[in-house]
Amino acid sequence: MNARANLIEAARERILLTDGAFGTEIQDRKLAERDYRGSLDLGRDQKGNNDILALTRPDIVDEITRAYLAAGSDIVSTNTFSANRISQADYGAEHLVGEINRASAAIARKAADEAEAADGRARFVAGAIGPTNKTLSLSPNVNDPGYREIDFDALKQVYLEQAEALIEGGADFILIETIFDTLNAKAGIMATIEAGRRAGRDVPMMISMTITDLSGRNLSGHTVEAFWYAVRHARPVTIGLNCSFGAQQLRPHVQALAQIADTLVMAYPNAGLPNELGGYDERPEQTAALVRAWAERGLVNILGGCCGSTPAHIAAIAEAVAGLPPRRVPEAPRLTCLAGLEPMVLAA
Repeated sequence: MNARANLIEAARERILLTDGAFGTEIQDRKLAERDYRGSLDLGRDQKGNNDILALTRPDIVDEITRAYLAAGSDIVSTNTFSANRISQADYGAEHLVGEINRASAAIARKAADEAEAADGRARFVAGAIGPTNKTLSLSPNVNDPGYREIDFDALKQVYLEQAEALIEGGADFILIETIFDTLNAKAGIMATIEAGRRAGRDVPMMISMTITDLSGRNLSGHTVEAFWYAVRHARPVTIGLNCSFGAQQLRPHVQALAQIADTLVMAYPNAGLPNELGGYDERPEQTAALVRAWAERGLVNILGGCCGSTPAHIAAIAEAVAGLPPRRVPEAPRLTCLAGLEPMVLAA
């Protein structure tokens, strides 16, 4: 059985757990710039370049990954949210993109395999690809609405470089996450399909949208339902929502997606809303109680945490949903489902 089949089989039995935030855990370690830089000869300050730690402080990335596995995570993601050529150019480290992604995936792979060997429970590695700071759908120049900083083909190549390195490093899935622009997601989808073809195997996708306001739209204006219809052709093994808000504000949007998606739903909200200093105060037991309500309504197959979440949050969620049945994946109706900013469904 391949990774797609193994994940689906495991998700039939129980609600699975993904991991939480890497940034929170790294920030708590109060690293100095020399920790980020290591022995690398780079001309710019590296403090805050969390992704490069796979090369300079792999022990920290490994420690965080293992903490999430110990907390109950069935899926661990790679610490590669910004390990792409666009984001790494801010640090003068774009030439290290392949090396960073391969190293981070290898760290997660080793930790996951050892956890699985210890107790026999399947573990999976999701190669995380963030959205970059570029958008294909919107102009950054209010005086020139037609201007774009990057085009589709260029962004696809950025994603392809990262996806190929994550696959080489041992990732089971490519997680295209925190999607604020649906067209960016399509570039990531095309890159993943191409990377899978080059690798000679099926590389399942996990796709996760982030919404930017309580109306339930992303930055490019798509509703949750329209987003699903726009990416469903990619046959993602999971579709879901992450970041955005805390679980309380995200619930109606998770419910809307759960009703129409004929694949696994994975949701990992922030640990509440940020405080005035940008920190997150929601306690693990609070987050766990909120997402338990999602599980009791049959809305989710996989749960985890995003900004502000910690291994303690994942452990609390694992305890809260233990024994609750996973969401039943519905049969897709034989309808024509189209997407503009809103969904359009044509009856048979």
